[in-house]
Order: sequence, then structure tokens, then C-alpha cells
Amino acid sequence: MISNQVLQTTLEGIKTISRIDLSVIDLEGNVLAATFPETEELGTSIAAFADSPAESQTVQGNQFFKVFDENQLEYVLLAKGSSDDAYMVGKMAAFQIQNLLVAYKERFDKDNFIKNLLLDNLLLVDIYNRAKKLHISTEVRRVVFLLETEHDKDGVSLESVRTILGNKPGDFVTAVDEKSIIVVKELEAEEGYAQMNQAAQSILECLPQEKRRESPIAYGTIVNEIKEVSRSYKEARMALDVGKIFFDERDIIAYSSLGIGRLIYQLPIPLCKMFIREIFDGKSPDDFDEETLTTINKFFENSLNVSETSRQLYIHRNTLVYRLDKLQKSTGLDLRVFEDAITFKIALMVVKYMKYMENMDY
Repeated sequence: MISNQVLQTTLEGIKTISRIDLSVIDLEGNVLAATFPETEELGTSIAAFADSPAESQTVQGNQFFKVFDENQLEYVLLAKGSSDDAYMVGKMAAFQIQNLLVAYKERFDKDNFIKNLLLDNLLLVDIYNRAKKLHISTEVRRVVFLLETEHDKDGVSLESVRTILGNKPGDFVTAVDEKSIIVVKELEAEEGYAQMNQAAQSILECLPQEKRRESPIAYGTIVNEIKEVSRSYKEARMALDVGKIFFDERDIIAYSSLGIGRLIYQLPIPLCKMFIREIFDGKSPDDFDEETLTTINKFFENSLNVSETSRQLYIHRNTLVYRLDKLQKSTGLDLRVFEDAITFKIALMVVKYMKYMENMDY
């Protein structure tokens, strides 16, 4: 169904060009849009015209037209005046609104199809049959973006995202809940992940500046067939969740950049607890003091380079070596040894994942 705002904008645009006042009334006599205020006084005449077999009629000096949706009467359109100009403009306006009904219905059908496609609610044969019926290409490259934001609260609408993307016919903007916006974007042959980051940045621009850090955007891998779109959506969903745990400083998160965080996210909590118990002998990295944690993180940031880490921490090289030796005695892991460093890094990420999941439970 066309929104009243769209109807109003359409009528005002036609009036600006033609200088003929117009009004659209539903079958219950409610004025949905109008460019003049006296429409409600014609309620009885409008009802009589709706019940008549005529498709257009001159009543009380005004032109009345019927607007159909697949042979079903949807609206009555009124063009003010009885001149030939009023008749012609009214006829054109009725035709325009009828075309809008078709376009919006097609968009609604496509939107339902995309939602069911994303949620895996369609059989494979139904995917291709419905795509063909809706004139949606089945073998083009696509990727799914997921923006987590409360539409009304954050002032972001599906329409604003469509505008940012240029309202391209191959792109679909939809939502499966009130807390996220999904973009299924059709790609050109030369477009890759570098262009995806640019597209993600454009979508983020829909948000107010202060909301962008709170509402990151994630995207899945590029797929080649329509049946794989749901996989890209699931990847985008996982990227968003994993990003909250391990990459909270990022506002754009690609599934392909999740690294080992993607694997840890899929581990069962009992297995994580057992792993931490074995590595730290019943202790937790939370038990380390702030100085030790800062040293560990900076050492990892600098790829286990002792000289660079000590320089950035403004401490003597021997002081850093002392801290690493102390950590080795308490954990049995020497961070200067690559294998031990990997084990320790994974353990830190596992603890972070466990804490996130515990908070989610509450």
C-alpha cells in the first residue's frame, strides 16, 4: 500500500505543474491526500460514485476517477473543476497513482522474497521460481551488509539507506527485526572487498556521528548465486557478534577479517573453561595486574619485538625482560617463544569470549 505521504507528494507535484487541485479518497470516504481543504464536503457524492459502474464522472462541478489495483477498486481520485484540463490532469493523475500501486506492490513482493531468502524459509526450487517471476537476477555477484541500529530511535530509515546507495534496482534494503537494517547489494564484475568497505562507510553515514561507534556495520563474503545470499547474511551476522567481542574499536567489520576470533566464537563454553583451566592452572588473566596486562598487549601489538615494546612503554629493555620472565614463572609460558605466545593470545581471546557470553546470559 502506498503511504499517504507519497500520495500527498505526488498530488502536490502534479498540481505544481498543472495548477489543478486534486484529492485521493479511500473507499470509506477518508481523505488520504489533497491539495485543497473542501474534499470532505463531497463524501456522499464520492460514495455514490464508488458504487456506480462508471470509471469516471463529473459530479458537482468536479471530475471523479476510479483507481484500480488489479481490477480491485482502491481509491477515488478527484480533480477540482469541470474543464477539459481538469479531466485530462485527473486522468493522468489516476494513471500515475495506479502505476505507483503496481510499483509498490512489486517492491513489497520482492521485499518478502528477500526476507524469506535471508532466513532460509524457501526451498531451492522456490528460490529460482520466485526470482524469475519477480525479475530478480539469479547469477550475479552479491554481498550482504548488516547495520545494527534501532530505526526510529536513531533516525535511520530503510528509505534513507536506499537513497545513500542510489536506489539501484539490483540492491535490496530490508529488515527482519526492529534492531537492524540489511542491505543485499548487487556488485559489478570489477568490484571487490575494497569497494565493499567504501559502501559500508557510505551506509554508516546514515547514522549521526555519535552513533557510528555504537552501531557498527558488518558484511559477509561475496557470493555468486542467489541461493548463497543467506550464507552471506549469516556471515555478516556472525561478523557483527564477533566484532563486539574482539574488535570493539572497529566500526566496519568484514567476515573475512575475523581470523581466529571466528573459531573461538563457535567453541562451547565448557570447552573454553577446560582450556583456560589447563593453561592457567585454575587462574585467569583477570588476576594479572594492570601493568602486566598492558605489557602483554603492547608486546603482541609489536609482534613480539622486545626493543620496540620497551620503547613504546618508556621502560628499559631489561625491565621488559624482567616482566616477561616473571610472567613465564607464573604461567609456564614464555611470550618470546612464538608457540607460547600464540597459546597465550588465544587464551586471552577465549577469556574475553567467555566474559561476553556470561554478560549475554544476564
